[in-house]
Amino acid sequence: MSSDPWGRVDETGTVYVRTADGEQVVGSWQAGSPEEALAYFERKYEGLVVEIGLLERRVRTTDLSAKDATAAIDHLRQQVDEHHAVGDLEALRKRLDQLVTDVEARREERKAQKARQSDEARQAKEKLVAEAEELAASEQWRAAGERLRALVDTWKGLPRLDRKADDELWHRFSHARSAFSKRRKAHFASLDAQREEARKTKERLVAEAEALSGSTDWGPTAARYRELMADWKAAGRAQREHEDDLWNRFRGAQDVFFQARSEVFAERDAEQRENLTRKEELVAEAEKLLPVSDLKAARAAFRSINERWEAIGHVPRDARPKIEGRMHAVERAIQESEEAEWRRTNPEARARAAGLTGQLQDAVDKLQKQIDAARAAGNDAKADKLGRELEGRQALLDQALKGLEEFGG
Repeated sequence: MSSDPWGRVDETGTVYVRTADGEQVVGSWQAGSPEEALAYFERKYEGLVVEIGLLERRVRTTDLSAKDATAAIDHLRQQVDEHHAVGDLEALRKRLDQLVTDVEARREERKAQKARQSDEARQAKEKLVAEAEELAASEQWRAAGERLRALVDTWKGLPRLDRKADDELWHRFSHARSAFSKRRKAHFASLDAQREEARKTKERLVAEAEALSGSTDWGPTAARYRELMADWKAAGRAQREHEDDLWNRFRGAQDVFFQARSEVFAERDAEQRENLTRKEELVAEAEKLLPVSDLKAARAAFRSINERWEAIGHVPRDARPKIEGRMHAVERAIQESEEAEWRRTNPEARARAAGLTGQLQDAVDKLQKQIDAARAAGNDAKADKLGRELEGRQALLDQALKGLEEFGG
């Protein structure tokens, strides 16, 4: 009989393995020595050790499914339970039990991970749906359309949710895209209709512009062309293939008219420039009257200059404000001299000014005496109060005296 710590072979060749529940028959060996029998079944044990070790590594380091891992554990457990090996079978059972625990933990971990991924995917898709629904109301047709197409590509890259949730979100997403497409189609259909209406309107404007191009009724025709231009701008754009041609015809008709008008006005402009030169000479003559020293002579000279001024025709429009402004400045200066002379020689105004000055002077003198009396009586508060009143009256007196000076003192 031969034995080791985990097994033995009896005299009949039966091989036993020692377990916590006692010895279990492993098998029968008749082909060699008992030592060879133990060595054979010990190798089978080592094979189980290797297989369990490989399964442990697969569970830890690969994405082996829980179902496949459980099947492998059950297969190995069956071999261990059948006692066809000599070694510490209980240790193998404990390792298999631990594997069961590890696989279950991996299962729960993957389940939680899948739940997290599903939640992240749901949030991502809800965000896409919210943006799509916001874009559905946009009128930035090109930018919004490109963004919606990008959102579709993003959607395709996300994991699917459970059928019900995924279908509901996709329905909202698809509905938003459809709503935008419908609005965009309606917009461009309306735009096409507007452009067709603009084309018809501009055809009529072009016809009238071409009919007016030979007119010599310069003022009213130029005004009408301005109205036609305003109508043109208000009409909006026609289709691209018509817009440029219509504009060239419209502008060409105006050019014909305004070129003819320019040639006629060129002669008139030359005459007006000559008038401007003559008026510049007159205004220079008028400006020499200032400052006014002899009012009567200045008035007579200005009257003569003004008569000659009125006899001269129009000057160029852009020069008119400046030349007339200079002439008016001379006229205003002479008028102001006349008003100053009137004030100076008006006896009624002088008398009123003198009377007011006298009244104010009396009031100032009276207040000064009251102040002196208050000071003498030691009533400084009353003196200060009267002093403030005196300052006001003195200011009015100074102003009245200045006015009186304008009448010659």
